[in-house]
Formats: sequence, structure tokens, C-alpha cells
Amino acid sequence: MFLLKAEDVSIEINANTLFEKASLEICEGERIALIGNNGVGKTTFIKGLMGVIPITKGIIQSKLKANEVGWMDQVPIDDGQITMREFIEKENEKLYELKRKLKKYETESNFAEDYMENFQQYLDLNGYDWQAAIDKQLYKVGLPEQLWAQSFLTLSGGQKTRAKLARVMVKQPKLLILDEPTNHLDAESIDWLVHWISQYKGAVLFTSHEREFIDRVATVTYELTNKGTKKYEGGYSFYREQKQFEQKTLEAQYQKQETERKKLAEAVNQYRQWFEKAHAAASERDPFAKKKANKNMTRLKAKEKALERLENNRVEKPVESKKLNYSIDAEEFSSRTMLALTDVSFSYSSELPLFDQLSLIVKRGDRIAIIGQNGTGKTTLLKLLTGKLEPCIGEVKRNPQLKIGYFMQELEGLNGEKTILEQILSLPNMTQTEARTILTCFLFHREDVFKKVKDLSMGEKCRVAFVKLYFSQANLLIFDEPTNYLDIETRERIEEALAMYPGAVIMVSHDSFLLRKVANRVIALGDGETVDYPGTYDEWTNTAPASNELQKLNNEKSILELQLTNLIAEEAPDDQQQKEIFKQKLMDLKQKIAKLDEEYRK
Repeated sequence: MFLLKAEDVSIEINANTLFEKASLEICEGERIALIGNNGVGKTTFIKGLMGVIPITKGIIQSKLKANEVGWMDQVPIDDGQITMREFIEKENEKLYELKRKLKKYETESNFAEDYMENFQQYLDLNGYDWQAAIDKQLYKVGLPEQLWAQSFLTLSGGQKTRAKLARVMVKQPKLLILDEPTNHLDAESIDWLVHWISQYKGAVLFTSHEREFIDRVATVTYELTNKGTKKYEGGYSFYREQKQFEQKTLEAQYQKQETERKKLAEAVNQYRQWFEKAHAAASERDPFAKKKANKNMTRLKAKEKALERLENNRVEKPVESKKLNYSIDAEEFSSRTMLALTDVSFSYSSELPLFDQLSLIVKRGDRIAIIGQNGTGKTTLLKLLTGKLEPCIGEVKRNPQLKIGYFMQELEGLNGEKTILEQILSLPNMTQTEARTILTCFLFHREDVFKKVKDLSMGEKCRVAFVKLYFSQANLLIFDEPTNYLDIETRERIEEALAMYPGAVIMVSHDSFLLRKVANRVIALGDGETVDYPGTYDEWTNTAPASNELQKLNNEKSILELQLTNLIAEEAPDDQQQKEIFKQKLMDLKQKIAKLDEEYRK
């Protein structure tokens, strides 16, 4: 049985049609993912479903009362004074205000009458049951009492998401609506959310660009475009598979249609010529020629009818996304080691150190995924690598050939007054034609390239920053959550681009699809220790956490590699005896590293 149904809904904003013919049906117990490119109107569609904004056309049927829908939206909280518990209580403004007044009046004898009046209202509205329901939900989402009085703005991303869930769940809704619920969550918080949703008994409608989250949660996926919605059973992977099948089917149908259309057009042209020739030769005294002309006319009309039918049922040419087919010139890097951290310790002020005697090497060809819970120092490590921060103890050595491209620096450095095209043309040796082609590959079409940066959404700014960074001729790209604010199509373009990139890559990301396609090494931070895993993200997730023995071997290898790097950097001595000792040291270190590699493979 359906809870809510939308049929052929269209929504206009400022006389512009955002989308049309959008249909969606939510049944009991379903987990529905609503996906689509940024700007297509997913949140607007939800607002239309909820009656927050008017729809232009279509029908919406709902069997739900207002208090049976819980909507966890993306509206930011600006009040820095509000505590987490107050944030949850404000879902019911009337009871929240009554509680606030009671607290104020209970210490002032002049307001005894007001106190009793408000107290009675509070009882009539089941205020104490409401308080108990809030307590229950806070415990249920795993938020301990010591956080209840903490400012909402100081909570972590995961804690804020849990608080928002507790807020909407106080009224036990039959339909839960989640708008980008995984934003700013680390992997552990996402795992918790997936588990929580699996235990929830009602229906769920959610928007998300996190493909693995969609796979793990959705039973149904709706894609929204400007032409409407299309329903797919299952999560993202099944949707993607079906989309590819549909694309191939459409291409085959289009090719078949075009072949048939060409044949019909040629036949029409041929029969027209025959008719005109036979008609010119025909006369009242030549009945055979006249009959032949009429016969050709009948055939001509039949072919014209067939061509008309084909045109009326025409399959539009499938739009093929332009692929990045461009040679990238990363700055040449001939050495093996790009940069090295030796015994690095770092802390902010007098806090416990985030890193204590951390040593690691970044080598040519590395594609490193840095993972860990929020607060474990992922961004701090990137800043140490780039030189934005200096270690308290230890050393960071950067190869003279190293040229770093840092995503956050590129994003923050965009000139708001310049157009997208001007930003890309500022790159070395970039021509107008190349810039337009590249921007098309990254979904900036036609007049889009003339938009000023200050008028762009955050997702569009991230795309511009990525393109500038990618073609900057850097030989090491460093990213901090590059796919935040990006839709699925843009994420896939970035994955394709990074797969082609000839330099090294270091990235912090919670996007497991991206990490699977890019990473060949994983650095996991957490609990005061660092695990350096020499394998793909899939291999890491299948074996993590790495055993103590494996980690010990890996740490020993890192130390030996550092020693080898420092030794190679030294000038070979002129004295023959010293030169032999130098060579022997090199050989010993290489043999030890090879032996550790062999032990690791066992």
C-alpha cells in the first residue's frame, strides 16, 4: 500500500520549468534513493511532495498526516547558543516554549499564576511524555548525556546527523526523508547510519551522491532529470548497469532506425523519379505508360507513409558523454622518492600529539588514500606534506623536482570576478579550443563557460578548481574530500581523469567508489597510530585492520626505505675504499627491503 504518490509533477521557478512529468510512489517499508545531477531539483521535488512549495502540474496523493513525516533537511543551524537537546526540543516549538517559560517562572514568585497556567498546558500536551521520548531517542541514536548540554555547532558531523535523526524520530514518523544524510560523515558514522536505517520500521526517501551508501540502503532508485523520473529496482550498481544497457539498446535502435530511414528516403527519391519520368511519358493514347505512372505513384505514397511513421516514432540520438581524451603534461619526475617524513611529531598547542614519530615516504607512482575517523588528523597530515604546517619535531624532505598541486589551495584561490573560461585559459600553454573541449568534458557546456566564479555553486567551483589543478603540470596532486558537493556524474569524471593522470596522488576521502578506482596504497589513521598498507583500497577493506605482525614489517620497511633515500642523496665518496663501503651499505639496505617484501608476501 502506498503512503505517498506523485504523478506527472512539473515545477516551475521564475517561469522556468525545472522538471516535468516526475512520478514517484512510496510504499510501506521501502528505502527509496532519489538521485540526479546537481541543480536538477531533487530538494525542490521533495518540497513539492511535502507541500512546502506549489507544484505547477500533476497530482500528489498522500495518506500521511503532517506528524507522520519526519524530514531531516540540510538547513544550517546559525544559533551558536543552542544546545544539542534544545535543537531537538525545538522540533515542537509549542512545548519548547512552555518548558522555557516554566524554567523561567519557577524561580520567580511574582509569576506563580503564570507558572500554574503554563504548567497545566504542559501537562495537557503530555510534556513529560515528550521529554521521555526525547531521552529515549537520544539514547537510541547513541548520544550520551554529557553531550546534551553541548552547543550544537561544536558537535562533529556524525554527532549532528545523529541529533537530527533523534529530532525527527521523536514523533515516530511513518515516512523519514533524509536530504544528503552522509555529508561530512566519516566511514564509521556512515556505517552506523546504514545500520540504523536497516532497523527503522518505516519508509525512507533519501537523496545522496554516495554510491556505496545508496547500494547498501536503497531498495528502489528513482533518477530525476529535467524530463521526469525513471524507476529502477535496487541500488546504485543495478541502476548503473541498467543505464548502460538502456544506452546500448538506444544506440542499436537509433542505428537501425537511421539505416531504415536512409533506405526509405532513397526509395522515396527513386520512386519519385520513376513516377515523374513515367508521368512525363504517359498520355491518353498510351494507357500502359499511364498505368505504370500510377503504379509508381502508389509505391511512392506507401514509402512516404512509411517514412512519415518512422519520423513520428523517431528514436532521438542518444547523448554520449564527451570523454576526456587529452594528453596530460605532469612535471617530469625522474627520482623514486617524492617526499619523506622522518620521525615527525605534531600537536596543536598543548593537546595530545596527533602524530608521534611518524615516518613515511611518498614514491613516484603512489596513489595514496588517507582514511580514518573525523578528528584523527587527516587534513593535518596533508598540511604537513604540503608545508602549510611545520612539524613540532622531525623533518619533512621534499625532492627539488617535486611540484605539488593542493586542491584546497586551488579552490580558495579562485578569482570570483573571472569567468570559468578565463580561469582555465590562465593555465600554461592553454588555448581557447583546448579550454572549451576540457570544460565540456567536465560538464561545463556552451554558455556555462562565461559564468563568473562568484555566481557558481560550491559544486561548480569544485569542478573548476579540479580542472585547474589537474592541468597545472603538478607531479603530485593532493586532495582533501574532492567529491564533497559533487553529483555522481561529476564524481565519475574525476575518477576517469585521475585514472589517466601520470603523476602521484594523495587524497583524503570518504567516497569508497573513488578510493577503489584510484588508490594503490592506504594510510589509515586512528587511536594514536598509523597503518601504512601497500595495496588497493579493496585489499585493505578485506584484510583491515592489518595484523600487528604485518604492520611491524611495514614499519620496518618504511624505516629502511628512509635510510636508503638518505644514503642515495649523499654524494659517493672519491676514496675507493670508502666508495666500496658506500656500495655495500646500499646493497645491504636493498637486500633487507627485499627480504621484508618476501616476508610480507608470505
